[in-house]
Amino acid sequence: MSLPKDRMILLSYVNTQLRDNYSSLDGLCTALGESKEGIIKALAEIGYVYSKEQNAFK
Repeated sequence: MSLPKDRMILLSYVNTQLRDNYSSLDGLCTALGESKEGIIKALAEIGYVYSKEQNAFK
């Protein structure tokens, strides 16, 4: 499965996956075979950063 291209949909998808299925961004990226840096960069473009403590992009 490829990740959504739309940044807002990507944000929603990633945060939902982190909340429901993964205890870390690393775990999500490994399971999906996606680049952690790519996700961080894409969401930074719309003003979001990953919070390890909250396990979500805020």
